[in-house]
Amino acid sequence: MQRALLLFTCLLSGLYAAHAQVASHLPFKADSRQPYAANPATHLQFDGYLGEKLQFVTQHSINAQDVASLVAPFKERNESSLWQTEFWGKWMLSAVKAYAYDTTNTALLHTMQQAVTGILATQTADGYIGNYAPGKHLQGWDVWGRKYTLLGLVYYYDLTGDKKALAGAERLLDYTLTEIGPGKANIVLTGNFRGMPSSSILEPVMLLYERTGNKNYLAFAQYIVTQWETPEGPQLISKALQNVPVAQRFTTATPEEWWTWKNGAKAYEMMSCYDGLLKLYRFTGNKDYLNAVVQTVANIRQTEINIVGSGAAMECWYGGQSQQYFPSMHTMETCVTITWMKLCYELYRITGNPQLLDDIETTAYNNLPGSLSPSGRFSKYSSLQGFRDLDEFQCNMHINCCMANGPRGYTLLPDVAVMQQQQNIYLNLYNAAHAQLQLPGNHQLQLQLTTGYPADGDVAITLQPDAPVNAAINLRIPAWSAHTQVAVNGKPVTDSITPGRYFTLQQTWKKGDVITLHVDMRIKTQVHHTPQGDFAAFTRGPVVLARDSRFSSYPIDAAITSTGSNNDTAEQAPAARPGAWLYFTRYNKTGSGENPVNIDIPLVDFSSAGNNWDVKSRYRVWIPVEYNVSGIPAEH
Repeated sequence: MQRALLLFTCLLSGLYAAHAQVASHLPFKADSRQPYAANPATHLQFDGYLGEKLQFVTQHSINAQDVASLVAPFKERNESSLWQTEFWGKWMLSAVKAYAYDTTNTALLHTMQQAVTGILATQTADGYIGNYAPGKHLQGWDVWGRKYTLLGLVYYYDLTGDKKALAGAERLLDYTLTEIGPGKANIVLTGNFRGMPSSSILEPVMLLYERTGNKNYLAFAQYIVTQWETPEGPQLISKALQNVPVAQRFTTATPEEWWTWKNGAKAYEMMSCYDGLLKLYRFTGNKDYLNAVVQTVANIRQTEINIVGSGAAMECWYGGQSQQYFPSMHTMETCVTITWMKLCYELYRITGNPQLLDDIETTAYNNLPGSLSPSGRFSKYSSLQGFRDLDEFQCNMHINCCMANGPRGYTLLPDVAVMQQQQNIYLNLYNAAHAQLQLPGNHQLQLQLTTGYPADGDVAITLQPDAPVNAAINLRIPAWSAHTQVAVNGKPVTDSITPGRYFTLQQTWKKGDVITLHVDMRIKTQVHHTPQGDFAAFTRGPVVLARDSRFSSYPIDAAITSTGSNNDTAEQAPAARPGAWLYFTRYNKTGSGENPVNIDIPLVDFSSAGNNWDVKSRYRVWIPVEYNVSGIPAEH
């Protein structure tokens, strides 16, 4: 192992010595043998639920940000442990995407220009951008902060073509290469959590390589993943290929070690590393890189992600899927939620696996809006039971990591909703929207999605090509939709439709053609058995339902006697309920005597549960089921 590492180090040193010429503004192209499965539509505009959420987040979380305060820490060089410098980059990432979504938001563009000018003004002659004191570089979250600065500058460059932003990013990365690498500091020994925060710089390293062709950057990326596999590293590739669960890859940290280098289960940072690894895979074609991500995502889904689409407690993996029925301290960090969505999206673009879209959709309609307060501030943690809490500010600033990161979940969704690969068009999210696509042969195609989804399950897709065009329309059939119906221009399609896969309609499409889709929105009951008893939860389409103490005098912690069967129906309230986006009642029989009480249990969507953010208002997803020793079903 040491001999192999020495040989690789020599190779890297040779690559560092060979300076590549900076390319033009056009991105350096990836190996054509590793294409993305699909790319976002040329333009998409949401209406309905997601449109309202994205507009709200842009106005109250992105536009309203005090950017000068985010730049201020970079002017001070006295830090040795904190993470103030991540906030600027996180904000910039969401701001760029928000402006790309709505280019009429010229005030936001002006703010971004000021933010970039401000951050570049803090760059020192050697290229450093950050707030760590001389002699304290590479400690704490220094390299992690550089990562977010690099990402912000690259995203801004891609949006505007501003070469000063690209040059500033290159200078910062070049300076980092003088501190870390063969014969210098070992990246996995910098910072915390087995070097995962620092080595997640892999993502912007690859983005800069793609845009410049500088082989030093590719060499540095390969150096990073090589160090992962050393005894000191997080072993993100080898342990993934060995199917070691993410919560069991290293000995559980003691309380004293939890926030230190020794803890190898930090969820958000681990996924950030895998995001970068996917970008390295695109250029190298190394199947181990891709398989490591595929195996890890599958393991996270199977062992960590809970019913509302997030996971982790105390910001670390802990086998939480099997523990979700019980209260956990500091669970579902919003940074974990956002990074899970992004990792699923990036992996989908390579594999085309629609299961990853089910994962994104679950999060988008549940924990993502559940973490958003009426003021536009994102909570740091969420829970499946209890009350909603905004948590503290960090680093002596007006912000915390999740407030900065939360908007990225919403600005990601327009990229997910409608995608294409040549003449293959993928409809992935069924929220009301208008999309424009460019097809081969210089054809234009507009799609209009008309629907109240997910409040209802009927979607009308109107196609408006500029001329008749042959294309494949791929409809994502949600895994939860047991009975799906499709029709074209009113004529039902009789082919078999499989949940969890795409259903493809290929023909020559004319202006005004309409595809209608009906998905199964019956409420379903999930019952899970644990050593402590059974627990039930209810879902309707992609939406998880919850009890909320505001809507019933019946105690939300009381056990229910009968859970009913799958596909139980429920009635939507005839009148809207203040504080609830979706409101249902579900018939249930409860009580342990000979004469159980028939009650209607109010259920609201998870994002509405507890959304008055009052400690006296409680909600609960998983409901205890009364133990029936006889096994005789309770009678309705």
